[in-house]
Amino acid sequence: MAESRYYGTGRRKNAVARVWLVPGNGNFNINQRQLDEYFGKKTLEMIVKQPLELTSTLSRYDVIANVYGGGTTGQAGAVRHGIARALVEADPSLRPALKAAGFMTRDPRMKERRKYGLKKARKASQFSKR
Repeated sequence: MAESRYYGTGRRKNAVARVWLVPGNGNFNINQRQLDEYFGKKTLEMIVKQPLELTSTLSRYDVIANVYGGGTTGQAGAVRHGIARALVEADPSLRPALKAAGFMTRDPRMKERRKYGLKKARKASQFSKR
């Protein structure tokens, strides 16, 4: 029989994470590297672990994630979103707790596009009447 794997796609800013949950003992493998090796900051590690800690499933699943795009904070948020979606696929009864904590909501904040005639999204050259 095939091993049960649960999949979730997470997105934040420009980062996209493809996350698989495999029954295991709590190992994190992000882009073929360990969690502390990939992110480096404890705050980002904490963000990634939040859905598993909330549902008390940290030692039940191994996390395998491929993440690309954006920066480190966006990637950590994308992995968190993917883990939450994969947990709901594994056990639909976890959805209310994850939704109440805000882990199921895709963060809509993105970098604003640059407009023509301006230097950046909103920065214009200094105005002078004369």
